[in-house]
Amino acid sequence: MEKKKVLIVDDDSRNIFALVNTLKAKSYECLSCLSAEEALKILAKDNSIDAVLMDMMMPEMDGYEAIPLIKAIPLQENTFVVAVTAQAMSGDKEKCLQAGADAYISKPVDVDKLLQILGEI
Repeated sequence: MEKKKVLIVDDDSRNIFALVNTLKAKSYECLSCLSAEEALKILAKDNSIDAVLMDMMMPEMDGYEAIPLIKAIPLQENTFVVAVTAQAMSGDKEKCLQAGADAYISKPVDVDKLLQILGEI
């Protein structure tokens, strides 16, 4: 089975570090960036990415703005996007899904739950 490639988008490098190390240990190939703008540039050039872990609360462009733009990129409309957010209030999951996310997970990330979600790709 070929490795699945995951793009991690988060403005906090500590979150990226933790997710990359966790996912690499589970045989995922990981790319990362610190902004939604950078993620859009990567996704415009690389159609081998299987999933995006998108931090929903970032400066400049947040995940709510970025997800529809990701889905509008040719060859990325079916890319699996997981909304990752510290916002775990009632209605937040629905708001993320309405923005176009395929799945939702709250911070701190439950690794078992994340692996279950990524198992769907």
